[in-house]
Amino acid sequence: MIAQPRAVSDAPHWRDEVVALIPALRAFAWSLCHNGSDADDLVQDTLIKAWTNREKFEVGTNLRAWLFTILRNTYYTAVLRRRREVRDETGEYASALKSPPTQDWSVALHSLQVALRKLPDEHREALVLVGAAGLSYEEAAEICGCALGTIKSRVNRARARLLKIMDADDATDVMALETIAVAGRA
Repeated sequence: MIAQPRAVSDAPHWRDEVVALIPALRAFAWSLCHNGSDADDLVQDTLIKAWTNREKFEVGTNLRAWLFTILRNTYYTAVLRRRREVRDETGEYASALKSPPTQDWSVALHSLQVALRKLPDEHREALVLVGAAGLSYEEAAEICGCALGTIKSRVNRARARLLKIMDADDATDVMALETIAVAGRA
């Protein structure tokens, strides 16, 4: 009769063999961490991983080497994770992280979109082609199929009407007005 390889979960002595290796695992963990508490945590993580993956261990291979490999990989994974983290127990680093407010610009952009929709189609088209798309007056006139003077006139009227709709004296006032409007709503 040929003996079939035993699964790890069927091996009665597997647990005892692992327990017997705990002092060696602690010594190896301490050599990596240089701290008893961290070494204990590392051994515990190793044992949890070994127990969870015990079916992956091949009976007859070197259990010590398998456990030490798990411990070593767990340690280096933790080291890499700590490199990406910032120690900030007091919250000082987190409080220094700031980004400029962006909502003012989104409110102004929304107001501009609403105002653009109020313009006549030919004025909006001319303004978008010249102002937003950056086309020359000649290119915009060719696209719209009208004279150069007509495009210039449409763009000028569109700008003036847009400022009136947005209740501004010039283009730089638009953002200031939106900021004041947002502050007034708060």
